[in-house]
Amino acid sequence: MLSIVIPVHNEERSILPLYDRLTAVLDGVRQPYEILFVDDASTDRSFELLANLVETDARLKVIRLRRNFGQTAALSAGFHEAAGTVIIAMDGDLQHAPEDIPALLGKIEEGYDIASGWRKERVDNAITRKIPSRIANWLMARASGLDLRDFGTTFKAYRAEVLKDVNLYGELHRFIPALASFYGARVVEVPIRNTPRAAGESHYGLSRTFRVLFDILTIRFLLKYFTRPMHFFGTLGLSGFGLGSLILAYCAGDKLINGHDLVLEHGPLMMAGGLLLLAGLMMFSTGLLGEVMIRTYFESQDRRIYAIREILTQKKPGVRGEAR
Repeated sequence: MLSIVIPVHNEERSILPLYDRLTAVLDGVRQPYEILFVDDASTDRSFELLANLVETDARLKVIRLRRNFGQTAALSAGFHEAAGTVIIAMDGDLQHAPEDIPALLGKIEEGYDIASGWRKERVDNAITRKIPSRIANWLMARASGLDLRDFGTTFKAYRAEVLKDVNLYGELHRFIPALASFYGARVVEVPIRNTPRAAGESHYGLSRTFRVLFDILTIRFLLKYFTRPMHFFGTLGLSGFGLGSLILAYCAGDKLINGHDLVLEHGPLMMAGGLLLLAGLMMFSTGLLGEVMIRTYFESQDRRIYAIREILTQKKPGVRGEAR
């Protein structure tokens, strides 16, 4: 089973052309499929059109969210409802060509866990989209350690079991390959077409780029320090505590040796040393609390800090071998 997950928000002019092109491509793939449209509280006729399509196609499922939760939440809802062993996510504005789906599926069939689209030839505005996107992608690659040239596109194919290890929130959908690679997922990039938006206006602009910067910091922390927060907060805490202690020791030594008045001679320096000392203790305590919370999370949720691809055992007489 192949599942296509498409979040939509006010895309009434694109839905029918997208559906026609998508079904034509999927019928040619010659394998069972379902199409899941996730209506993220559209205010136009998007849901009405989708409701009419459901009446004519049993392979179609429409999920309507109670309010506008955003693209990440819409994708998460679609992933949760998808029944396929391979899940493809794409936008509903026709900037992703359904005709590129076979190329993504081809890489999954080669053994990759994620086939990520790469908009090799961007058609977006250079100032508001191309240049900021190129900078953001470079930063994302450095922060995640995953050498992709296009993190931003939604157009990706996933093995369903890979998504089970990834919990989405905020706007982290663009980092799914990086989060999945943390558990050993094999990721490959596939060139895709990037066509001009057929109708309506883009929901993203230059302001989105600044939000991406916060996501980059988040993903850096999650990938490097998620299972060991003490390594991050402890380093900062010990640094602040050590520097503050040195400053206060210098002030105390100057008082004992030279008899200088600390408030008059070293007031600002002494205050800085005290603040660094307290901040260091707070960061160190935060690291300890983080360690306790992480252990509570893994134990209470029965989660593991690893992911098994398969287990092979030698077949015994009369017993079938297993691989999972």
